[in-house]
Amino acid sequence: MCADAGIVLYQGLGEVPPGIRPCVVSIGVFDGVHRGHQALMKTVIEKASELNATPIVVTFSRHPLAIIAPGSEPPLITTLAQRARVMGEVGIRALVVLEFDDAMRHMSPEEFVRAVLVDGLGCAHVVVGANFRFGHQQAGTIETLTDLGAKFGFGVTIFALQLDRGDEVVSSSLIRQHIADGEMEQVAEELDRPYVLEGTVEHGSNRGHDLGFPTANLAVHDHMILPKLGVYVGWMRWKGRRYPAVVNVGLNPTFGDRDTPIVEAYIIDFDEDLYDETIEIEFTHRLRDELRFTNVDDLVTQMRADVEQARGLLGI
Repeated sequence: MCADAGIVLYQGLGEVPPGIRPCVVSIGVFDGVHRGHQALMKTVIEKASELNATPIVVTFSRHPLAIIAPGSEPPLITTLAQRARVMGEVGIRALVVLEFDDAMRHMSPEEFVRAVLVDGLGCAHVVVGANFRFGHQQAGTIETLTDLGAKFGFGVTIFALQLDRGDEVVSSSLIRQHIADGEMEQVAEELDRPYVLEGTVEHGSNRGHDLGFPTANLAVHDHMILPKLGVYVGWMRWKGRRYPAVVNVGLNPTFGDRDTPIVEAYIIDFDEDLYDETIEIEFTHRLRDELRFTNVDDLVTQMRADVEQARGLLGI
């Protein structure tokens, strides 16, 4: 059990105290905790206030597809800690993290409802999206959930899917595509905040330092999605403060020494030691594609231009 941003995180139903009952619950992966997720959670909070209950979310320690069809699970937009933080800021008071394993995979819809919502949480009401499915082979539908609610004594609210300005349903899948395309402004609109990568600063080649642009090389979890290769503007977040940054996501083609992408941030007007520190990189704008330069002088000239453009975009 741990707490962050006003939310308490419980690892499994066994950690959940009886005092959390009654509760209003929503269930899902909620990767990104995007604008549609947040609107659904506000409905959870409103219903909990009406019923004098605790607003909680149930999620999973890993994407269910990692068990159902290993290798087909999508890369993640947010870590579990990031999801918890945003949920807490919205007003959710507890996040229950379930281990989605083979036993849970084979639960029938009724077995899942009884084990998790009824016996595990003493649920008074459930709020889910219109596309919610649950139970073995996704056999459980909205109608199934409503019938089980009538049987076990909890109410059900079906939340309409949210649309973006282009009348597309705001979804984690759509946001992943926009991240992969480098469309940071669109991503920020759909998340209701800038896209953020979290990682630990590791030692690199020190080439940036030699060029006059020392970078923080970010070790990012393998299961996280990376933006389209290129150069971005944003902020480095560390110890409660933000620092302007130019970020390269790429392969360093000028030097030709990588076959997997690396995230490197040049933090403007910053000279503190970040090695082994956990930082966050907030992406606000995409500047350009990653380029191959014929000589180092041209690379340095472009980097200086990138920094000046970043200053303008960030208003510093």
